[in-house]
Amino acid sequence: MTISSPAPAHRRVAAQAAFETRAILRNGEQLLVTIVMPVLLLVGLVRTSVVGLDTGGVDRVDFVTPGILALACVTTSFTSQAIATAFDRRNGVLRLLSTTPLGRGGLLAGKVLGVLAVQGVQVAVIGVVALALGWQPELSGVVPAIGLGLAGTAAFTALALLLAGTLRAEGVLAVANLVLVLLVVGGGLIVPPAELPGPLAPLATFLPSGALGEGLRGALLGTGVPPLSVVVLLAWAAALGVGARRLFRWH
Repeated sequence: MTISSPAPAHRRVAAQAAFETRAILRNGEQLLVTIVMPVLLLVGLVRTSVVGLDTGGVDRVDFVTPGILALACVTTSFTSQAIATAFDRRNGVLRLLSTTPLGRGGLLAGKVLGVLAVQGVQVAVIGVVALALGWQPELSGVVPAIGLGLAGTAAFTALALLLAGTLRAEGVLAVANLVLVLLVVGGGLIVPPAELPGPLAPLATFLPSGALGEGLRGALLGTGVPPLSVVVLLAWAAALGVGARRLFRWH
């Protein structure tokens, strides 16, 4: 009797990443949150007059699209991952997978790659719709925008794992959706922090959502990426990464 050896690490991670990607794209509820909602919000904000949204003389579609891309990053790396990971944790899936040749590191790598794959689909869909609406991004800002997106993904994925490893699955479901709504309304994703009322303005500036939104607007509008946005995103990613590593448990 021969015992087959496990597949190479990169193949195991790739298989897990493909599974994670399919799980998100085949889930109707997650598809609604990750792709349909951002697209509808993009069309709605561009085609309708929103009171209080000061674009500073910039075409509405050029001003709104970076914020929608930031929202797409949050829906996939935070909301979807927090909910899916919390229920996998409750059902014992994470503990089971961590004992296989995939291991915890491979499982985490598969999740991150799955998130990035879904984000690629999001960017493609949102980009096509935005271009059809007349979007003209600053091409020199594409590379910085990708870097900001990766930093935002790191920060919000770490926050998702921290949340999923701390609360019960039902609690994560409620909190993750509530946080998403709050970030859309007052987190600096769609509306720049400077335009938010009262204490929300300085608060949103130092939230990862506000930093990501401001950074993408600066990059894709050609006005320059605010250095503070980069510092804030990296600081959140580092802090949340430490917290998630300490608090998250596969049981």
